[in-house]
Amino acid sequence: MTTHRTGTRKEWLAARLELLQAEKELTRRGDELARRRQELPWVRIDKEYRFETDEGRASLPDLFRGNSQLLVYHFMFGPDYTAGCPSCSAIADGFNGFVVHLANHDVTLSAVSRAPLAKLQAYKRRMGWTFPWASSFGSDFNRDFSVGFTEEQQREGGIEYNYRREPAWREGDGEGTAAEFASMSGTDAATYIRERPGVSAFVLEDGVVYHAYSAYARGVDGLWGMYQWLDRAPKGRNETVAWWRRHDEYDKR
Repeated sequence: MTTHRTGTRKEWLAARLELLQAEKELTRRGDELARRRQELPWVRIDKEYRFETDEGRASLPDLFRGNSQLLVYHFMFGPDYTAGCPSCSAIADGFNGFVVHLANHDVTLSAVSRAPLAKLQAYKRRMGWTFPWASSFGSDFNRDFSVGFTEEQQREGGIEYNYRREPAWREGDGEGTAAEFASMSGTDAATYIRERPGVSAFVLEDGVVYHAYSAYARGVDGLWGMYQWLDRAPKGRNETVAWWRRHDEYDKR
């Protein structure tokens, strides 16, 4: 016998119509937030960044691939990882299929990670992905956009992520989910969390690149196609444990 509240179809419809009004308000609020994102001032980028891509060495303008807009997913895959972060991998499973549709809207979507290109290419083949993925190994790109940090910053409390400063790393901080994900990525917890997830938006006009927007942590929730489905499932996200698995590992449980 279920412990969840039950009712008649008439009671369900009344509750559903009440919820519908709240959903419409959220939709309108989302439209307003999107407008405000697009109204943020653009910051000119004069620094020259270098990346390694499947096509060879590339500049930041090269990552636009002929479009005027670039969305970068900051994928957690550090130089010392042996595999990509499992939660980033779940996000990438979602956006892999619609990169072509974004391109038809003058938007290029590319992942960027600090791991050397050969590691990214091998993992990309393993996962069956086709989206562009650039290596920023040896570049300041991840550091400048607050998704890559040094051991010294971690030890001394110098990490500023998601627009706030974090306390210094202490022994035991990497227990739980961080330790599990670190193990799945072939590294230790401290090394694992020196990489962070996020999304950044850039625009290219008259040969000049501007930074338009960045979001981190829960600010990336809306990009998880999986979450949008789970939020409509009867039991929601059901995250009592860290349950993300790479799709090629799913049948091994």
